[in-house]
Amino acid sequence: MKKFFGNIWGGAHSALNITRGSGVADLLLLGGIAGIIFGLFSFSHEWAAPPSSDFTIDMSPWALPKYTFFSLSRGVIAYILSLAFTLLYGYWAAKDKIAARVLIPLLDILQSLPVLAFLPVVSLSLMSLFPRNNIGLELVVIIMIFTGQAWNMTFSFYHSITSVPIEMREATAVYRFNWWERFKWMELPYSMMGLVWNSMMSMAGGWFFLMVCESFTLNDKSYNLPGLGAYMAKAITLEDSGARWTAQFWAIVAMILMIVMLDQLLWRPIVVWAQKFRVEEGAGGEAAESWFLDFLRRSRILSFLKNLVTRDEKTVPTPATPVVHADYVAVASEHLPDVNQPNVLGKVISTSVFLALCGGLLWGGLQLFLLLANVPGSIWAKISIGAGATLGRVVAATVVGTLWTLPAGLAIGLSPKLSRLLQPIVQVAASFPAPMLYALVWLALKPLGINTVSAILMLLGTQWYILFNVIAGAMAIPADLKEMSHSFGVTGWQRFWTLYAPACFPYLVTGWVTAAGGAWNASIVSEYLTIGSDKPIEATGLGAIISSVAGVSDQKAVLAASVVVMSALVVLFNRFIWKRLYDLAETRFSLSK
Repeated sequence: MKKFFGNIWGGAHSALNITRGSGVADLLLLGGIAGIIFGLFSFSHEWAAPPSSDFTIDMSPWALPKYTFFSLSRGVIAYILSLAFTLLYGYWAAKDKIAARVLIPLLDILQSLPVLAFLPVVSLSLMSLFPRNNIGLELVVIIMIFTGQAWNMTFSFYHSITSVPIEMREATAVYRFNWWERFKWMELPYSMMGLVWNSMMSMAGGWFFLMVCESFTLNDKSYNLPGLGAYMAKAITLEDSGARWTAQFWAIVAMILMIVMLDQLLWRPIVVWAQKFRVEEGAGGEAAESWFLDFLRRSRILSFLKNLVTRDEKTVPTPATPVVHADYVAVASEHLPDVNQPNVLGKVISTSVFLALCGGLLWGGLQLFLLLANVPGSIWAKISIGAGATLGRVVAATVVGTLWTLPAGLAIGLSPKLSRLLQPIVQVAASFPAPMLYALVWLALKPLGINTVSAILMLLGTQWYILFNVIAGAMAIPADLKEMSHSFGVTGWQRFWTLYAPACFPYLVTGWVTAAGGAWNASIVSEYLTIGSDKPIEATGLGAIISSVAGVSDQKAVLAASVVVMSALVVLFNRFIWKRLYDLAETRFSLSK
């Protein structure tokens, strides 16, 4: 395996050497841009097409390149929305302590709600706004993918801002940085490592529910959009077993190729670029590399555009005179303003938006109460039993996932060689939609029963949240701390317990929170299996209840009751478990303390 990747790496470097000093790199870059523009032009035709609830998916393998590009386009648009939401929501929660008491529990609830919980309201609203074309349906799919991406990125960004070392905050206060300068030069760079790795995990979360997003049923009508997810959903339900396995094989190939392409052309260059934001003083360690980033740096067109954009860019503000006497700084630092507090205008905007949010929540709560008044007691009892079963699977999946992802994540994050070798493999495994393998796993583990197998299926999709956060935490450990532990002869288990585990603990908590939320979300597909034309296989659980009633017009009250019970469990878990772990991470195990 190592030799294989080494040959690929060598071939890529050879190709780059050919383009050095020539215009070949620019020609290839322009060709790639032209291909993307042509693909987006074709994708735009789908938005303008008349709406149809019975679109026929072409099951030919030759249709997969177009379907894959369409799904990739939806995923990228959803990621852009997720990134914007992350920066706004995470920054707001970190700066407004009063609003954070509502925003963080609300975020925990949102990340735990299954995509099917958003489906009825979002679909009916958007499709009614665009009755003559597919814009509404496309937006529905993008927003549903967004609900699988945004939450763990926001958690990571919020935690990073609240964990900025105190000496960095004091420096920005001494130099009189305004809020934008603090965000640009301190908070965003400090959060970059965790944000990058959680971005990769967010894209993986979007692919996990691709089948549910691009092919769904609402009010007894089936909706399909041309895409890889709809192709997968159609392949699983084919009655002919030979055609079913053949279609699934080609879908798997297309998904793997798309994930590898994304890893090599997007995520690997971003990971290498983000290395400059690591907080460290030492120079130890091997620098990470990306053949595509080296390729882009050889482009004359990109160099020209970079120089054009950065020509008038301001540099980080620096003091015009030497630093004053240390005693004066020590006294003055006691009177520095709290840089986490917004200014007057910021407080007004934050309070206004917060009050509007609370008003919307109260109105929604009233409508929900009226809807739940029609749910009989027998249904509440069934939902409560299912909730307990699903909670047990969520906890089991989180614990089992931690047992292997913690050592594996440390090994990958601490070794650039392993990161370069295993990142594409981890990216493929994490981004691959696990529901495609559920039929095979069920057939292999059928003697264990659906209640046990559903917990294993849940683990397949949630363990990666922990792994990616541990990798990010390991890569963010300052090199000077690693060098110091080496100088004092701290090795083996002692180094793990005194350096690696404490340094990664804040990231590990974020991984636990997002993994648990992902497990709740994954329950809708792991507890309710549809294989071929057979009757669905249902486990005892809340996810099975939600899947069985989602999209059924006369079961909205049952769906709402199930979502309310799930939200209540998430809030209780957040209050008594995650909040205490977050407080521990920010006080005892933060590098800023």
